[in-house]
Amino acid sequence: MPVNQAKLQKLQQQREKAQIGGKGTQRRKKKVVHKTATDDKKLQSSLKKLGVNAIQGIEEVNMIKGDGHVIHFPNPKVQASLSANTFAISGNCEEKPLTELLPGIFNQLGSDSLSQLRKLAQNYPTQETSGGG
Repeated sequence: MPVNQAKLQKLQQQREKAQIGGKGTQRRKKKVVHKTATDDKKLQSSLKKLGVNAIQGIEEVNMIKGDGHVIHFPNPKVQASLSANTFAISGNCEEKPLTELLPGIFNQLGSDSLSQLRKLAQNYPTQETSGGG
């Protein structure tokens, strides 16, 4: 069966072009990723297996990192299982420098964090503020 070279070349050129519609074309150009709560559901089911209980009345959670920054959770949802030694903290978080939270965070600092705070204080030059009014 002879093949018409002109028709073959025309078909190959059409194949190279991107078709937008019609029979046999791709439905989507970009895969749409739907945000689902499956990760949250899996996490909650795993926490339920550990027997966690919600802890009420916690206003904020601060996690102090080694580089002088703090992961700050205002109004977090805290769940704990003391038998499994597990704490789950969820909610919106912000990463802030330790100096930004200093007046209210002194009672949460341990001895290692206080030594780190001393190092930060030595690294910062003394700044004098002049009040104008």
